[in-house]
Amino acid sequence: MGEKVYIVKKMKKEGRGMPLIGDEFPKMKVQTTQGMMKLPKAFKGKWFVLFSHPADFTPVCTTEFVAFQNRYQRFKDLNCELIGLSVDQVFSHLKWIEWIKENLCVDIEFPVIADTGDVANTLGLIHPAKATNTVRAVFIIDPKGIIRAILYYPQELGRNMEEILRMVEGFNQIEEKQVAIPANWPENELIGKGLIIPPPADVESIKKRKDKYKCFDWWLCYRNYYKW
Repeated sequence: MGEKVYIVKKMKKEGRGMPLIGDEFPKMKVQTTQGMMKLPKAFKGKWFVLFSHPADFTPVCTTEFVAFQNRYQRFKDLNCELIGLSVDQVFSHLKWIEWIKENLCVDIEFPVIADTGDVANTLGLIHPAKATNTVRAVFIIDPKGIIRAILYYPQELGRNMEEILRMVEGFNQIEEKQVAIPANWPENELIGKGLIIPPPADVESIKKRKDKYKCFDWWLCYRNYYKW
């Protein structure tokens, strides 16, 4: 506990913030449960989700690790990897993963960063009001190493893994088809699994839109997901 308090005081003194959406993910070398890794280089050409948890051997975090692992193949099917993080030593991570396997019959296959505070400092993951623990954050990084989304949760509320999967799938559609994703996609109340066409850039484009796409008006057009 004393070491964690020192880390937090050091971070507050240095006054470091967090990167923003659209920034390059900071280059760093990290110790993980699967050995040393260089980020974002280790996942070059892939999406990856970095998620921090407050601490090992805690109830909500344990349920999250199981939930992430149960969906790990679905993430991989989207060309996406997972990597966890907390300010805990690597032997603590390894013992916790061992406990999950022995008691919950779930084998955690993705790496977990054992942070000394440097990674949490760089990413702005220590909440001043929570003293020593990393917040429950999610960074979604694209194959070029650019941060595309950042999510924050309080310690008391576990994450919705289906939403994180939905976001990664949505980003894949955005990149592949140059579209926008509607609310509650793929079950949007107006267009179901349809994908929104970006706004027109000129008058000529406006004239062609209603013939080419389904439209409520020229500024709100969409295309069927399956007929691309």
